[in-house]
Amino acid sequence: MGQQLLVFQSMWAMERRHSDGHERTLEENLRMISEAGFDGVSAHYTNRDSVRRLAELRNAYGLQAEGQCFPSTIDDLQPALENAVEFGVHHLDLQPDVRPRTVAESVKLLDGWQRLAEQTDIPVYIETHRDRMTTDLYFTLDLLDARPNLKLLGDISHYLVGREFAWPVSDENHALMHRILDHSWAFHGRVASREQVQIELSFEPHRMWVDLFLDWWRYGFASWRRRAGPDATLTFTCELGPKPYAIIGRDGNDTTDRWAESLLLRDWIRAVWQETAQEAQPA
Repeated sequence: MGQQLLVFQSMWAMERRHSDGHERTLEENLRMISEAGFDGVSAHYTNRDSVRRLAELRNAYGLQAEGQCFPSTIDDLQPALENAVEFGVHHLDLQPDVRPRTVAESVKLLDGWQRLAEQTDIPVYIETHRDRMTTDLYFTLDLLDARPNLKLLGDISHYLVGREFAWPVSDENHALMHRILDHSWAFHGRVASREQVQIELSFEPHRMWVDLFLDWWRYGFASWRRRAGPDATLTFTCELGPKPYAIIGRDGNDTTDRWAESLLLRDWIRAVWQETAQEAQPA
């Protein structure tokens, strides 16, 4: 079979939050995602009834799932793990909803979550995200020093904004980001600038930032190919969130069609994956 890329769509990103007040149903969203050729969805995985309903619908479309959870304690992970085992999941995305000031405090939680995860066959990845344990790039690198086998889910938009890298990005900062990517086993995707966590992909003046992120993802995919098994699957979730992530105009609505931009991002990512496949072939 060989290594494969699965492109997921975020259920959070399907929220319109438009001034007309209309929101699509879960069924409508899943049909759109399936018909657009996505391989799965990313959704919260802590409420059993919601996860069960999602599983019933996505299974009808053959969609896989990334489960998200936001534990503040070690035991908080247990419900998401139970739902993952019962209803199936590709992996769990753990956003550690704590803000320890020391590495020692953090590794106690990381080790506890790892012990729970080892009781199942469910991969659990720690997401890089603002206002979480991993909010700061340097602190997360310290965590990797303490736990070199820590598996991350790379949402690198947060570090560009958090550190406000100067343009052009320095070799030093590229190296720091590469270390995060070298420990990433799944990805969430949006494009950030120094000042905004999510910018419009289709605006030509933003192309410099788009190219920067495509280069980082290209590096991350190539790194993952070297680390993962021969038949492993990598997931990339298109996660163009609604306001206040999305930039809005005077009318309070998105400045672009986020669904259309999700499809654009999906196509770019599949092209980058193919490039890394060609580069991985023996000469």
